[in-house]
Amino acid sequence: MNEYSSKLLESAVKELSRLPGIGKRTALRLALHLLREDTIVTQHLAEALVKMRKEIRFCKRCNNISDTEFCEICSNPKRDEQIVCVVEDTRDVLAVENTSQFNGLYHVLGGIINPMEGIGPNDLNLKHLVERVRTEDIREIILALPATVEGDTTGYYIYKLLSPFNIQITTIARGVAVGNELEYTDEITLGRAMLNRLPFEESNRR
Repeated sequence: MNEYSSKLLESAVKELSRLPGIGKRTALRLALHLLREDTIVTQHLAEALVKMRKEIRFCKRCNNISDTEFCEICSNPKRDEQIVCVVEDTRDVLAVENTSQFNGLYHVLGGIINPMEGIGPNDLNLKHLVERVRTEDIREIILALPATVEGDTTGYYIYKLLSPFNIQITTIARGVAVGNELEYTDEITLGRAMLNRLPFEESNRR
Protein backbone atom coordinates (compact mmCIF):
# COMPACT_ATOMS: atom_id res chain seq x y z
CA MET A 1 0.00 0.00 0.00
CA ASN A 2 1.26 3.47 -0.87
CA GLU A 3 2.28 5.42 2.28
CA TYR A 4 1.27 8.71 0.62
CA SER A 5 -2.31 9.77 0.04
CA SER A 6 -1.27 11.58 -3.12
CA LYS A 7 0.89 10.52 -6.04
CA LEU A 8 1.74 14.19 -6.61
CA LEU A 9 2.98 14.54 -3.03
CA GLU A 10 4.95 11.31 -3.34
CA SER A 11 6.61 12.59 -6.53
CA ALA A 12 7.55 15.90 -4.89
CA VAL A 13 9.00 14.11 -1.84
CA LYS A 14 10.98 11.79 -4.09
CA GLU A 15 12.57 14.72 -5.95
CA LEU A 16 13.29 16.74 -2.79
CA SER A 17 14.95 13.72 -1.14
CA ARG A 18 17.48 13.60 -3.99
CA LEU A 19 19.09 16.74 -2.52
CA PRO A 20 22.19 16.14 -0.32
CA GLY A 21 21.39 15.92 3.38
CA ILE A 22 17.63 15.68 2.75
CA GLY A 23 16.05 12.42 3.85
CA LYS A 24 12.47 11.37 3.11
CA ARG A 25 11.11 12.74 6.39
CA THR A 26 12.67 16.16 5.81
CA ALA A 27 11.54 16.09 2.18
CA LEU A 28 7.97 15.36 3.31
CA ARG A 29 8.12 18.21 5.83
CA LEU A 30 9.35 20.60 3.13
CA ALA A 31 6.69 19.47 0.66
CA LEU A 32 3.90 19.89 3.22
CA HIS A 33 5.26 23.33 4.15
CA LEU A 34 5.10 24.40 0.51
CA LEU A 35 1.52 23.13 0.32
CA ARG A 36 0.56 25.40 3.22
CA GLU A 37 2.21 28.44 1.60
CA ASP A 38 0.52 30.63 -0.99
CA THR A 39 0.83 29.25 -4.51
CA ILE A 40 2.93 32.27 -5.54
CA VAL A 41 5.64 31.30 -2.99
CA THR A 42 6.07 27.84 -4.51
CA GLN A 43 5.93 29.32 -7.99
CA HIS A 44 8.70 31.82 -7.20
CA LEU A 45 10.84 29.01 -5.76
CA ALA A 46 10.36 26.83 -8.83
CA GLU A 47 11.06 29.71 -11.20
CA ALA A 48 14.22 30.71 -9.29
CA LEU A 49 15.57 27.15 -9.44
CA VAL A 50 14.83 26.75 -13.16
CA LYS A 51 16.31 30.17 -13.94
CA MET A 52 19.44 29.39 -11.92
CA ARG A 53 19.93 26.04 -13.66
CA LYS A 54 19.42 27.46 -17.14
CA GLU A 55 21.21 30.79 -16.90
CA ILE A 56 24.05 30.44 -14.40
CA ARG A 57 27.52 30.57 -15.93
CA PHE A 58 31.11 29.94 -14.98
CA CYS A 59 33.52 32.86 -14.90
CA LYS A 60 35.87 32.74 -17.89
CA ARG A 61 38.75 33.84 -15.71
CA CYS A 62 38.47 31.90 -12.46
CA ASN A 63 35.75 29.28 -13.12
CA ASN A 64 33.63 30.51 -10.19
CA ILE A 65 29.85 30.55 -10.68
CA SER A 66 28.64 33.82 -12.17
CA ASP A 67 25.67 35.56 -13.74
CA THR A 68 27.89 37.17 -16.36
CA GLU A 69 30.99 36.37 -18.41
CA PHE A 70 33.25 37.42 -15.53
CA CYS A 71 32.25 37.05 -11.88
CA GLU A 72 31.92 39.98 -9.47
CA ILE A 73 35.23 39.15 -7.79
CA CYS A 74 37.23 39.13 -11.02
CA SER A 75 35.44 42.29 -12.17
CA ASN A 76 36.21 44.20 -8.97
CA PRO A 77 39.07 46.66 -9.63
CA LYS A 78 39.83 46.82 -5.89
CA ARG A 79 40.95 43.17 -5.77
CA ASP A 80 44.67 42.35 -5.86
CA GLU A 81 45.12 40.62 -9.22
CA GLN A 82 48.66 39.48 -8.37
CA ILE A 83 47.53 36.97 -5.75
CA VAL A 84 45.42 33.97 -6.78
CA CYS A 85 43.89 31.54 -4.29
CA VAL A 86 43.39 28.04 -5.73
CA VAL A 87 40.38 26.20 -4.28
CA GLU A 88 38.48 23.00 -4.93
CA ASP A 89 35.06 24.46 -5.68
CA THR A 90 32.72 27.42 -5.28
CA ARG A 91 31.86 26.51 -1.67
CA ASP A 92 35.49 27.17 -0.77
CA VAL A 93 35.38 30.59 -2.43
CA LEU A 94 32.45 31.46 -0.17
CA ALA A 95 34.28 30.08 2.88
CA VAL A 96 37.42 32.17 2.23
CA GLU A 97 35.37 35.28 1.40
CA ASN A 98 33.55 34.97 4.72
CA THR A 99 36.88 35.36 6.57
CA SER A 100 37.38 38.89 5.14
CA GLN A 101 41.12 38.13 5.20
CA PHE A 102 41.73 37.77 1.47
CA ASN A 103 41.53 40.43 -1.21
CA GLY A 104 42.98 38.64 -4.22
CA LEU A 105 41.42 36.56 -6.97
CA TYR A 106 40.51 32.88 -7.13
CA HIS A 107 40.97 29.87 -9.35
CA VAL A 108 38.35 27.14 -8.96
CA LEU A 109 39.63 23.66 -9.90
CA GLY A 110 36.25 21.98 -10.00
CA GLY A 111 37.48 19.10 -7.82
CA ILE A 112 40.66 17.48 -6.51
CA ILE A 113 42.71 14.53 -7.70
CA ASN A 114 41.06 11.35 -6.44
CA PRO A 115 42.03 8.11 -8.24
CA MET A 116 39.51 6.11 -6.17
CA GLU A 117 36.71 8.14 -7.79
CA GLY A 118 38.37 8.22 -11.19
CA ILE A 119 39.31 11.92 -10.98
CA GLY A 120 42.70 12.71 -12.49
CA PRO A 121 44.57 15.94 -13.31
CA ASN A 122 42.95 16.15 -16.74
CA ASP A 123 39.52 16.34 -15.11
CA LEU A 124 40.44 19.55 -13.27
CA ASN A 125 40.73 23.15 -14.42
CA LEU A 126 44.53 23.02 -14.42
CA LYS A 127 45.47 23.96 -17.99
CA HIS A 128 43.76 27.31 -17.56
CA LEU A 129 45.63 27.86 -14.27
CA VAL A 130 48.94 27.41 -16.09
CA GLU A 131 47.73 29.77 -18.80
CA ARG A 132 46.83 32.39 -16.19
CA VAL A 133 50.27 32.15 -14.59
CA ARG A 134 51.85 32.47 -18.01
CA THR A 135 49.82 35.47 -19.19
CA GLU A 136 48.75 37.36 -16.06
CA ASP A 137 50.95 39.34 -13.70
CA ILE A 138 50.65 36.90 -10.80
CA ARG A 139 53.24 36.96 -8.04
CA GLU A 140 51.72 34.42 -5.62
CA ILE A 141 49.58 31.30 -5.84
CA ILE A 142 47.92 30.26 -2.58
CA LEU A 143 46.92 26.59 -2.39
CA ALA A 144 43.79 26.55 -0.20
CA LEU A 145 42.89 22.89 -0.62
CA PRO A 146 41.39 20.36 1.81
CA ALA A 147 43.72 19.01 4.51
CA THR A 148 43.31 15.48 3.18
CA VAL A 149 45.49 13.02 1.24
CA GLU A 150 43.65 14.00 -1.95
CA GLY A 151 44.07 17.71 -1.20
CA ASP A 152 47.79 17.28 -0.52
CA THR A 153 48.22 15.21 -3.69
CA THR A 154 46.52 17.92 -5.73
CA GLY A 155 48.61 20.63 -4.08
CA TYR A 156 51.85 18.80 -4.82
CA TYR A 157 50.82 18.23 -8.42
CA ILE A 158 50.10 21.95 -8.87
CA TYR A 159 53.39 22.84 -7.16
CA LYS A 160 55.32 20.69 -9.65
CA LEU A 161 53.23 21.99 -12.54
CA LEU A 162 54.02 25.62 -11.72
CA SER A 163 57.63 25.12 -10.58
CA PRO A 164 59.08 26.25 -13.95
CA PHE A 165 57.59 29.71 -13.40
CA ASN A 166 59.14 32.43 -11.29
CA ILE A 167 56.24 32.62 -8.87
CA GLN A 168 55.73 32.21 -5.12
CA ILE A 169 53.61 29.20 -4.16
CA THR A 170 52.20 29.11 -0.64
CA THR A 171 49.66 27.05 1.24
CA ILE A 172 47.32 27.91 4.09
CA ALA A 173 48.64 27.13 7.57
CA ARG A 174 47.60 23.92 9.25
CA GLY A 175 45.27 25.73 11.61
CA VAL A 176 42.79 23.79 9.50
CA ALA A 177 42.67 20.32 11.07
CA VAL A 178 43.84 17.37 9.00
CA GLY A 179 40.90 15.79 7.20
CA ASN A 180 38.83 18.98 7.21
CA GLU A 181 37.01 20.50 4.27
CA LEU A 182 37.31 24.29 4.04
CA GLU A 183 33.58 24.88 3.95
CA TYR A 184 33.17 23.28 7.40
CA THR A 185 36.04 25.23 8.99
CA ASP A 186 35.03 28.18 11.17
CA GLU A 187 35.76 31.63 9.78
CA ILE A 188 38.28 32.64 12.46
CA THR A 189 40.40 29.48 12.04
CA LEU A 190 40.31 29.70 8.26
CA GLY A 191 41.09 33.42 8.37
CA ARG A 192 44.16 32.81 10.54
CA ALA A 193 45.25 29.99 8.25
CA MET A 194 45.09 32.39 5.30
CA LEU A 195 47.07 35.08 7.13
CA ASN A 196 49.71 32.63 8.38
CA ARG A 197 50.24 30.85 5.09
CA LEU A 198 53.70 29.44 4.44
CA PRO A 199 55.81 28.39 1.43
CA PHE A 200 54.59 25.11 -0.03
CA GLU A 201 58.03 23.46 0.31
CA GLU A 202 58.02 24.06 4.08
CA SER A 203 54.51 22.68 4.50
CA ASN A 204 55.65 19.34 3.08
CA ARG A 205 58.42 19.02 5.65
CA ARG A 206 56.01 19.15 8.57
